Amino acid sequence: MPNNGKSGHSAPFGFSTRAIWSGQDACRTTGATIVPVYQTATFTQARVGVTKGFDYSRTANPTRLAVERQLAALEGGAYASAFGSGMAAVAGAASLLSSGDHILATRDIYGGTHRLFTAVLSRYAIDVTFVDTRDPEATWAARKPNTRLLWLETPSNPTLRLCDIAGIARNKPAGVIVAVDNTFASPFLQQPLALGADLVVHSTTKYIAGHSDVIGGVVITNDSSIAERIAYHQNCVGAVPGVWDAYLTLRGAKTLALRMRAHSHNAQAVAEFLARRDDVVAVHYPGLPTHPQHELARRQMSGFGGIVSFRPAGGGERARAIAGGTSIFSLAVSLGGVESLICSPATMTHGSLSPAALAELEISDDLLRLSVGVEEEEDLIADLARTLDATKVPLRGHPKP
Repeated sequence: MPNNGKSGHSAPFGFSTRAIWSGQDACRTTGATIVPVYQTATFTQARVGVTKGFDYSRTANPTRLAVERQLAALEGGAYASAFGSGMAAVAGAASLLSSGDHILATRDIYGGTHRLFTAVLSRYAIDVTFVDTRDPEATWAARKPNTRLLWLETPSNPTLRLCDIAGIARNKPAGVIVAVDNTFASPFLQQPLALGADLVVHSTTKYIAGHSDVIGGVVITNDSSIAERIAYHQNCVGAVPGVWDAYLTLRGAKTLALRMRAHSHNAQAVAEFLARRDDVVAVHYPGLPTHPQHELARRQMSGFGGIVSFRPAGGGERARAIAGGTSIFSLAVSLGGVESLICSPATMTHGSLSPAALAELEISDDLLRLSVGVEEEEDLIADLARTLDATKVPLRGHPKP
């Protein structure tokens, strides 16, 4: 039986074995193989000050503890704190900062993270500088004396640019925490802690849970000091997942390896199909040899993921027609579920950004993002082909770069 101890770290076992067993001992009372849903706010104590490790579910709950141990094991981490959403997890990581501190962040990050850093943390005198983290030297050149956190998102949302995690972490100055949002890759395809990051953040809503039916987030680390401070924030703020959310995440993560293989296979096929179209101006996918960081992706990741973004010829008007015209790809925000989704980042996932910020990030109204699901490859391509054909416009003025 795998090691299910407090650390959640089960190095001798493979990924799927850890996903199925880490933190998931049979119930000592009933023998239930599957971790029960402990739907309780409080726990009866034998006498004053004597508990069985639990007293109040905001602080700790057995179902949540199981998913924390499971997810820590999947990232090769020692400690994990689960949160009620991905953004709550980002805020949990940001709780390591104090007034007067400075953040360096990947320029093209998720709109919600951008909003938290610029519109919320700024109220507490925490400043942020957005940099092109594709260049490790330029990244650290932007550091200030009060920089305490480097926030990396790789692949980035929605332009799928990569950061060289190991190259950046190798030259980390003392006193700076390197955090990686690993949501797009999932722990199956990328292991930031092994590459030198100090902590990893996920929106577990996405690939980890994998079925678009639960909201959640997690922060994972090997540093006991960081873990203690994150857990303290988790308890103080109380932005924890409910037990059913924890259970659904625990269950979803068991099939993560199977799903990520299918997502990556289908996304590669979709990206190659789009790249062959003469009415598609650009395709962004790390698995394409034409991606500027394809070799880094091959070195840093074990697969290229399930997200593809592209720009059709015809501008924003055609992009909107495509987004609303597909049959299998559902027009919706979010990503990482078994079903395929399509969205317009400029209006949907990054709609909170100003026009100037969108322009700086190269998120124009003709950019479409696909979350490629696990349906049949042929059906997905046929759906896109029908929609592209039905909306096709003359190519004049829209040559491929």
